[in-house]
Amino acid sequence: MRFLAALVMAGALSAQVASQANQGYKTEEQRKQVAAGLSAENRDERQKPKELIEAMGIQRGMTVADVGTGIGYMLPFLSRAVGPKRGRVIAEDIFDDFLAGAKQRAENQHLENVTFVKGTDKDPMLPAGEVDEVLVLDVYHHFDYPADMLAGIHQALKPGGKLVIVDYYKRPNAMPDGRAMKHIRADVDDVIKELETNHFRLVSQREHVPGSQYLLILEKN
Repeated sequence: MRFLAALVMAGALSAQVASQANQGYKTEEQRKQVAAGLSAENRDERQKPKELIEAMGIQRGMTVADVGTGIGYMLPFLSRAVGPKRGRVIAEDIFDDFLAGAKQRAENQHLENVTFVKGTDKDPMLPAGEVDEVLVLDVYHHFDYPADMLAGIHQALKPGGKLVIVDYYKRPNAMPDGRAMKHIRADVDDVIKELETNHFRLVSQREHVPGSQYLLILEKN
């Protein structure tokens, strides 16, 4: 029975599972609308980036990857945390227009320790064994092929490296207008099971935005 259950889960994870969440990202015009929300003036208040950086435990000289960076919202915070001299930030996304926005943000803020990588929906294309921490902020529910993406993240992390996921609960009040019930594929307990199935071990779990978002920190097994 356990073997059968594992086969069923593996089959589900190899399928394209985030079609509902990705409906609004198919065209450049749709992504422009998304980008406007990602750069909203009140995002710091909602997203709590400083608290997130503290929770991640980033140290000077680390290499940190921002998977699904979008327009690069977190890049200034990550860049300062790892330090401009020895630290490194890798900004990854699958869309050229998002990456262009992220590059512009980095240039405007003189973030010289940030490099950019174009990934795919199955592979973040991160350098193998070079990353101390991977941040997946509001992006995990967009993974069409989570098992493949997690394999790529696992390969990129150094021994003992951490995966940090911030995402929405699948609950009626987690997003405006009850949108989380359709937009979010799985609630936190099922996300943890999925991650542990794919060779990660949960280190800590907490609320990031009460009633809306959780924060998970995991180590690679």
